[in-house]
Amino acid sequence: MGNQPLRRVGIAGAGTMGRGIAQVFAHRGWQVVLSDPAPAQLSSAMDAISRGLDREVRKSRLAPAQGIEALGRIEPASELSPMASVDLVVEAVSESLPLKREVFGQLNRICRPGAILASNTSSISIARLASASSRPGETVGMHFMNPVPVMELVEVVRGPGTSRDTLSATHRIVKGLGKTPVEVNDSPGFVSNRVLMPMINEAVFCVHEGVGTAENVDAIMKLGMKHPMGPLALADLIGLDVCLDIMETLYDGFRDTKYRPCPLLRSMVTAGHLGRKTGRGFYRYGRRVPEDS
Repeated sequence: MGNQPLRRVGIAGAGTMGRGIAQVFAHRGWQVVLSDPAPAQLSSAMDAISRGLDREVRKSRLAPAQGIEALGRIEPASELSPMASVDLVVEAVSESLPLKREVFGQLNRICRPGAILASNTSSISIARLASASSRPGETVGMHFMNPVPVMELVEVVRGPGTSRDTLSATHRIVKGLGKTPVEVNDSPGFVSNRVLMPMINEAVFCVHEGVGTAENVDAIMKLGMKHPMGPLALADLIGLDVCLDIMETLYDGFRDTKYRPCPLLRSMVTAGHLGRKTGRGFYRYGRRVPEDS
């Protein structure tokens, strides 16, 4: 792998995270293949990326011509086959182990030898994904934060087989995106969500048990703990379904009752009240936002 420049990246999945990751790479000069099997998802993603680049132009972070060039560097694809020519793939499909393993199995067959296979998973074991690819040395976690264009952190997750070359290259790539890599070892939820999600879950329990309203729980954490956003508003932004998936992963991984998802969280997801993307979660929003946004 050495120190040669890597300049072509594939993003598997054009949902909220995938489109944000694609925008950041294109902004920094990479050629991007953005893949998703749903044409509507791809179209929505390209529209969202165009709007995101326009915001960068309005904020004088990009010249107008640079914004147009960045959008032109993104190639939408309905299949994974164009990933055959990339140096790096970032898998950003839904937080489902069977789905992610299926994608990694396909990437193993498609991608050239030496290509880095990264996952944007927020909680799933990198080792379990690496076993589906048969490339443990080249498999790594690149956990971007939401919203991707704004957040500085990328949690770099080292699987038990991840090579030093892969880790070094991943650190260089993240720094080249203008972000800060922080390396952690493979464990359910890594550090970010092992700390964050139980806090969100406890905030949900406070509402569930009548200790406080959502507004009051969030106000206490914002005013008393100086959090920029309350945990329940943050859960709505992340998506309550995603929060539940991560709590389930933590509980399955540790078998510790402190990670048991709150029944209210489960019932809200069952009812389809997923937060901002459905227009209703712990708060109501002025309009329904498409679930892939």
